[in-house]
Amino acid sequence: MKIVFAGIIARYPFGGVTWCSLMYLLGLRALGHEVLYIEDTGECVYDPEQDAISTDPGYGTRYIHRALEPFGLGDRWSFVNYEGSYHGRSQADVRAFCADADLFVNLSGGTWFWRDEYASIPHRVFIDSDPVFTQLAIAKGEPWYVDYFKGFDHLFTFGANIGTAACDVPTSGLAWHPTRQPVVTDLWRTDIPPSRDRFTTVMTWKNQSFPDVDGGKDREFASFLDLPARTDARFEIAVNGPLELLEDRGWAPVQAMSVSRSLWDYRDFIRDSKAEFGVAKHAYVASRSGWFSDRTECYLAAGRPALVQETGWSAHLPEGTGLLGFSGVEEAVAGLERLERDYSVHATAAAEIAREHFDSSRVLPPLLELACG
Repeated sequence: MKIVFAGIIARYPFGGVTWCSLMYLLGLRALGHEVLYIEDTGECVYDPEQDAISTDPGYGTRYIHRALEPFGLGDRWSFVNYEGSYHGRSQADVRAFCADADLFVNLSGGTWFWRDEYASIPHRVFIDSDPVFTQLAIAKGEPWYVDYFKGFDHLFTFGANIGTAACDVPTSGLAWHPTRQPVVTDLWRTDIPPSRDRFTTVMTWKNQSFPDVDGGKDREFASFLDLPARTDARFEIAVNGPLELLEDRGWAPVQAMSVSRSLWDYRDFIRDSKAEFGVAKHAYVASRSGWFSDRTECYLAAGRPALVQETGWSAHLPEGTGLLGFSGVEEAVAGLERLERDYSVHATAAAEIAREHFDSSRVLPPLLELACG
């Protein structure tokens, strides 16, 4: 098939966001499909060199090319700037590709326009990586927003419980199908032991989008702030939050930007870690959404165990060895002790879980079957 894939690599030019789109592109190509990356959000991009939103897309377009070119995709992308100029593939090239494309995939709002060339593609799907927030925004009933989602044939979400009795998030009459972030596990697997005896994560402290929903990680993290004092485990978290407060409480924080400036910085940070300790957004936890982190999948694929907060995900994924869940502080302490006690067992299990549940060869075929069946 010919597939147009819309993502947000330039809008959020950070390693974790980039890997999300890249692993879809590589996974689809490995299955024999021809892919074209498009980014057409109508928004200006963030430029880390200026630490500002910029009308000049130069940083974003260079970043897209640097990310895709090593994988033979350097000529397989087009970025549409907020004022309508095309970069990378031309508008004519994009329209020609769309003219006989089979599937349009929108990940996380990679485009917010139903241009004629997108709308004419016979199969169209949206993949929601931010469950709860997306559904609550639709429930507000803003006509253009509701109509936009109605333009898709199928809607997928990383919230495995969305639309079920386990989760009370409104769906506004729309059907949401559960899916997971696909991981190209070969790109994460390593035989090199972790270089640092640290439980780590990469996190955003407080939501910038959906500011009207009090659902960020800051609210959940408050319950675990004193965890380092309760355990011998050592931490290092990459975060754009209150560094001084976290330093005082023993979290050894570093600037999230420092480990996310490129694909490789992000991957190195995860591979160098002993394991992940991850807190979820409050909205995911309170709603029992079943959300599971794409970042945690990458830790597992690298053979790094993960101890992550429960959102309802354990009803759908193996929990207990390699991947451990917690709800309160006592469970977190117990989980850390279990990982420390049998680390090699958990590390081996982590990689097995990634291959079985998150590898792109497992995740993408059922999505494509439903999308185009």
